[in-house]
Amino acid sequence: MKKAKLAGLLLFITFLLLYLMLVKHRYNALKPDAYKPPPHRKYDKSTGRPAAGLTHQYAIMFDAGSTGTRIHVFKFWMGNKEAPELAHETFRSIKPGLSAYADEPEKCTSGLMELLEAAKSSIPASVWSITPVVLKATAGLRLLPGEKATHLLDRVRRVFTESPFLSRGDSVSIMDGTDEGISAWITVNFLTGGLHGARSPTVGMLDLGGGSTQITFSLQDKKSIQTSPIDYIRSFQMFSNTHTVYAHSYLGLGLMSARLAVLGGVDASPLGGSTELVSPCLAPEYSGSWTHADVMYRVKGQKAGEPLYEACVTKVEKVLYRKVVKVSEAADMDFYAFSYYYDRAVDLGVIEDNKGGTVQVSDYSAAAKRVCSSLSVSRPQSPFLCLDLVYISVLLQELGFPPQKQLKLARTINQVETSWALGAMFHYMESLRRH
Repeated sequence: MKKAKLAGLLLFITFLLLYLMLVKHRYNALKPDAYKPPPHRKYDKSTGRPAAGLTHQYAIMFDAGSTGTRIHVFKFWMGNKEAPELAHETFRSIKPGLSAYADEPEKCTSGLMELLEAAKSSIPASVWSITPVVLKATAGLRLLPGEKATHLLDRVRRVFTESPFLSRGDSVSIMDGTDEGISAWITVNFLTGGLHGARSPTVGMLDLGGGSTQITFSLQDKKSIQTSPIDYIRSFQMFSNTHTVYAHSYLGLGLMSARLAVLGGVDASPLGGSTELVSPCLAPEYSGSWTHADVMYRVKGQKAGEPLYEACVTKVEKVLYRKVVKVSEAADMDFYAFSYYYDRAVDLGVIEDNKGGTVQVSDYSAAAKRVCSSLSVSRPQSPFLCLDLVYISVLLQELGFPPQKQLKLARTINQVETSWALGAMFHYMESLRRH
């Protein structure tokens, strides 16, 4: 009798648990979905192939930067209406950059061929002829005299034309800074899921390079669209949706160019090939050398006087005076920050180099005060860290970010590099579809 009662009780508990699980399932099904990056596509376990309706597409992007040339070989799964999914990326790089061959453009050929061989080994030969190959050059070539840059790009076009891949007249070009920022914005929002639906929230992008700095974010406020400089607003199609973004590149306000300006130099080769620069942003007794744009500078700190931090802030504010447009809407959006924003946060120990993390704008300014104040009592680990941190903190405030604003720092998202290359490739593939 007791056994029968116990069995009945267990059966009742089992049915009760099943009922509660069913109710929970139905409740979750009725709840609005929380935002999350799109899941990986389902694959047929028996064949290892993607779900029905998907095809694969390869694409090759060359990133011709100032210090090196990098190749990204992308493999995408393409659906009829959905955004593509990145299935795989192959990455290789060589040094020096294309601009190093400005006087002997034919010598860049061997490096390009080496990278093309890496592409061949990553892509089935059967699809070489329909795989687009694209090269976008950035700051290194933007700074070259026009004729030298043209000869280099003509050499690249010849190499691409003779390759087995799909090359068109617009496959090789110099990318302007704003397009670089937009492409990085596309990359980040593709990887975070912001481009996978018309209502998916997007994030903003901040990039601090050596020669320029970019800010790009999706505008939500009509007033901001109306009051922003007209050439800062861009609209474009991506994955069947139209995006309107605020995008601008400040040439000459990258960290290395700004460092030169704060030190009192000018962005051109001085007569004689070297010069001496004295700055309040350096330790009072410091004397050393610094090379920028192939020019060797002797740099020295000023004699002890005004507190270092305050003196350096004053100098940086003069360099940035009326050069940056403040955007109030940006303060309310999530932003990712890259390049020197990331590197200096690593230097401070705020984030780990291989993991990334988050940082507040006030973290940069607090660190600047601490580092600058210590210069008069101890030898700095890096003579320019005080200057760099003051510049970053003042720049962020000039852009409209309050001290408590939190920025996300990442080198990769979902194990994919957060460079502009992926976004530029999507942009180019969109243009192929329209023609």
